[in-house]
Amino acid sequence: MHDKPLVGIVMGSVSDSDIMDECAKTLKEMDINFEITVSSAHRSPDKTRDYAMDASHRGIEVLIAGAGWAAHLAGVLASYTTLPVIGVPIDSSPLRGIDSLLSIVQMPPGVPVATMAIGKGGARNAAVFAAQILALKYSDIAKRLDQYKESLRSRAKGLEKD
Repeated sequence: MHDKPLVGIVMGSVSDSDIMDECAKTLKEMDINFEITVSSAHRSPDKTRDYAMDASHRGIEVLIAGAGWAAHLAGVLASYTTLPVIGVPIDSSPLRGIDSLLSIVQMPPGVPVATMAIGKGGARNAAVFAAQILALKYSDIAKRLDQYKESLRSRAKGLEKD
């Protein structure tokens, strides 16, 4: 395991932790170090900007942003860094995450954000996608990712329980 966090998980609100815990659990399962912070694109924009601008200097290589409602967090992070940003729409609004999904997926040209599914499944996939990005550089992560994928195949065959 790498000593420093390679993935930064950013949530727009503490209330998003129920969903983003799935992301953290999946990264832990693959033994990938991460850090978690709460920073809102709307309520703490300076903190969000500073986090994005400083992340790569601290060794972070992938950012995962989970946010509900207008969900501009992933886009704001992406506007301040060249790191890959993965967005997870949170289903916390009256529109059940559709608004979040559209806010994250409809980024302007030049400011890409990889967008996952709404909710817990999207949070898990964000962790797996981060692992896939990191596996291009780190052979130990590539091996653990292969093991993770094999465990998914085994579970699908009914050989293991979730």
